[in-house]
Amino acid sequence: MSDAAEGPSVGPVLIIIPTYNESENLPLLLDAVFELQPEVHILVVDDNSPDGTGDLADKLAAEDERVHVLHREGKLGLGTAYIAGFRWALERDYQRIFEMDADFSHQPKYLKDFLKASEEADLVLGCRYIKGGGTEGWGALRQLISRGGNMYARAVLWLPFHDLTGGFKCFRREVLESIDLGTIRSTGYAFQIELSYRAHKRGFKIAEVPVVFPDRTRGESKMSGSIVHEAMLNVIKLRFES
Repeated sequence: MSDAAEGPSVGPVLIIIPTYNESENLPLLLDAVFELQPEVHILVVDDNSPDGTGDLADKLAAEDERVHVLHREGKLGLGTAYIAGFRWALERDYQRIFEMDADFSHQPKYLKDFLKASEEADLVLGCRYIKGGGTEGWGALRQLISRGGNMYARAVLWLPFHDLTGGFKCFRREVLESIDLGTIRSTGYAFQIELSYRAHKRGFKIAEVPVVFPDRTRGESKMSGSIVHEAMLNVIKLRFES
């Protein structure tokens, strides 16, 4: 494997992309990523998508050695998909490991900013709520839920970071090696909060880079009331466990 395409060497880079019914987005996203960062590798973690995303990922992997696929039996949750991807990455020599959505809400143009920040930071968070960040195409209710959820998590967990629920992240492998992945209980948005909280408690340096988060243009959102409810409960559990 080669080093990242831009800037000083940060070691082999892997982008983990969980998928469920993302056949429209996946080939377009991979093309966009490789156009900007041709040296990275991508791991697609597919939860047996009914629309054939897993088969499409296999085809793309057969055509490009930078693409890898991990198949799971069904829709088992975003958090467990990332944990499976983390374990796969740690069994290999990847030094920077990204979380990235398949729906273009995480724009590939920001990858270079994450890699630059990871030269100094152990964990880089894509942040919608600092200068230069933002959202596009969101309704008032979604804005309220997102901003309110972040304020709630910051207050309960005494964290200084501005975007705890975002899922666009870059880890140094040392962060993931230090976390007992088998003890992570969260699956949805609380999963993102829990990872950042655990990294912070272990003393890792965390940086934020501004990102603009547009609403998806293809496919369907995975947001649900149960995900929000789980996040609120698990934040309280994290606080009392600490």
